[in-house]
Amino acid sequence: MRRLQRITVVALGQAVAAPFATRQLADLGARIIKIERPGGGDFACGYDQRVRGLSSHFVWTNRSKQSLTLDLKQPAALQVLLQLIRDKADVLVLNLAPGAATRLGLGYEALSAAQPGLVVCDIPDYGVDARRSGPCCDKKAYDLLIQSEAGLVSVTGTPDAPSKAGASMADIAAGMYAYSGLLAALLQRQRDGRGPRASRCRCSNRWANGWDSRCTAPSMAPSPPPRSGASQATIYPYGPFPAGDGKTVMLGLQNERKWAAFCEQTLLQPELGRDARVHDNARRSARPCAR
Repeated sequence: MRRLQRITVVALGQAVAAPFATRQLADLGARIIKIERPGGGDFACGYDQRVRGLSSHFVWTNRSKQSLTLDLKQPAALQVLLQLIRDKADVLVLNLAPGAATRLGLGYEALSAAQPGLVVCDIPDYGVDARRSGPCCDKKAYDLLIQSEAGLVSVTGTPDAPSKAGASMADIAAGMYAYSGLLAALLQRQRDGRGPRASRCRCSNRWANGWDSRCTAPSMAPSPPPRSGASQATIYPYGPFPAGDGKTVMLGLQNERKWAAFCEQTLLQPELGRDARVHDNARRSARPCAR
């Protein structure tokens, strides 16, 4: 038996964040009922046709799900959705335009009053609170914008050109935090019978916090971390290096024990591993010859 085999999830979300979160639940056995709009469904269906004529993004995030088409602008269709939630749902996952859930009567407060055991996970664009009082509360967000605003783009790429991460890292981050929040909420419901509101924030800024601390900590120099391509700004040697046969080798040595072993076993220069001038990552990264 898969762990979530008796759990039913109703999901309203497109593209990556919410579908990626619910795909993890489907992999654990949950029944996922994906609500799609008429006339095309999830807009990720139009990204490409790489998987036997289907969108690779859509197939990746929506395997093992069922689909129901509803035009929620029609009162009768909205009542069908509300009845489905009342009769079947253990979990409701939302990733709608700002304010849409409240307008449709799908907010946590409205639903939990009548259905205390329902777990509700809202993945808003900018993590605004239930009162929609945040400075970006009416803005829609997309992966590229979140990667930029969270600071990921500032440390990705080369000194000449910033770059976003190749995968949809902001959406994946939001989806995975929502997934972990949903699992925690289901555990809490098992203990007390009430379905709490699950994790519901965009989390790419948390992924960039390690870089932020280099600029904001009092003991650090007030300079932003450089963009260093596939290399690493604070660890060396780490990244691509040209080899004697004209190809490229990737090295990733993150501590002094590995550095000493590399000098002895690969470079055949054990004395270099004991050289005070390159004794730790900070010294190796700072030396002009390191770049």
